[in-house]
Order: sequence, then structure tokens, then C-alpha cells
Amino acid sequence: ADLQDSEFWNSSLKILLRSVREVLAHRKEMPVPTGADALLALEELQLCPPALPPRRGRLRCVCYGLGNFSSCFKARFQLAFLLLLLKELQIPEELCCVFDPAFSTLEREVLTGLRFSVLSRNEEGKRPIEEPTVFYMVHCGKALYNNLLWSNWSAEALSQMVVVGNSFKGIEERVPTRIFQTDYAYIAKILAASEEEALPPHARYLDVFNDTAVHHFPRHKLREVPPETWDFQEPAYRSEDQLEIIRNCDVT
Repeated sequence: ADLQDSEFWNSSLKILLRSVREVLAHRKEMPVPTGADALLALEELQLCPPALPPRRGRLRCVCYGLGNFSSCFKARFQLAFLLLLLKELQIPEELCCVFDPAFSTLEREVLTGLRFSVLSRNEEGKRPIEEPTVFYMVHCGKALYNNLLWSNWSAEALSQMVVVGNSFKGIEERVPTRIFQTDYAYIAKILAASEEEALPPHARYLDVFNDTAVHHFPRHKLREVPPETWDFQEPAYRSEDQLEIIRNCDVT
């Protein structure tokens, strides 16, 4: 209840809805109702905009890297945020896939009880999409974002994606240019065609969503990407000890 009633949640939801509406607006079979002026008026009044119209079974969600929510407050807070987000976007829990190699057996059972689709295999972020999908990946390793982009390296797929995770611009600023352009080439290549909006800081829990932003990839920007940019090959990482992700291993 504290999260749902907070200014942090209301502000974050507005940011997320802007990106999701942008993605859905480009699907002819999923028209977004008119009312942009009304939405702006709500923002000026600092009111929470209405949820998306019901389109169950179309918008999906994938959550990577949630962490051990049974023992970590940050992970529990991020799980609460995810549950609220699914409710607002009207995404059934069974249409939200979740995975973290760190999950305990008990945590997987809890998530299954909440009706999430708990993945048994570590995809390393390599999940291609065919429908509009929100990827909820707070504080994940850089390679996970890079792998996700590679798996959807086309204007059609990227335009259907919203990524909630570490700021891509922040990654560019922190990583040496040579390493950024070679090891994390897909993040580097897509920066010019992405739109990014940072989540606001939480008044009490500054490190739960710090450096977190909402990213989407507008079609008009993707059309401006040079053709040679779409050449791709599976990422290979030289520094395994600094990779920040756990490699593929079936969960038993």
C-alpha cells in the first residue's frame, strides 16, 4: 500500500505508460485511444493517468534478475513494483515470465503460486519476441541487455519492446569506449535510435531503483539507422570474470 500510494509510483507509472503507449500506438490492430491532451493535463495536475484499455493476452512481460526476494528487501520492493505494473498494464501473471539463476526452490514455488511463468532455463537474455513486451530487468548485468538486443536485432522486434533497466546512457558513460563498442556493441549501436527516461529517485530507498530508466525504440528513429548497422552476429565476451551474468545452466 505504501508503494501504491507514493509519488514515486505515480511518477514512475506515467513514465512507463508513455513508453508502452508509444509501442502499442504503432500496431494497427491495437490502436491507442485518443486523449494525449488529457494525459498531459493529468501530468500537470500530478495525477495518475488511467490504465491501458483491456487487451488481455497481447501485451507480455519478462522479468530477469529479480534477486532473492525472500531475504533481500530491495528484491521484495522490486517484486512489489512488478506486481503493481502488471495490474496497471492488465498483463495476467501467467503472461509474465520470470527468471533468476539465484532463485531458491522456495522462491520459485512462491512465484509459481503467484501464477508467474517461472522459466527453468537460463536464457542469458536471449529471448526473441513477436508481440509487444515489457522487459523488467532492474540492475542486471550489461551483457544481459546486450544479449536481449541482439536477439531482437530488427526494427520490427525492437519497436515492440520496452526495457526497464539500467540506463543505457549511463552504461556508455561508465564503460571505456573501446570496450563499450566491442563487448556491448548492440547497446552502443542502438543508442541513437532509443528514447530513455529515468525513473525518479525514491525518497527513502535511493538504491532500489537508482540508475534505472525506461527505454523504447521508436519506429521513426529505427528507420534512420544505416542499413549496415543491422548486420549482426552473436555477442562474444572476452572478460568472463567481469561479465556480470551467470552463464547458461538448467535449473533443477
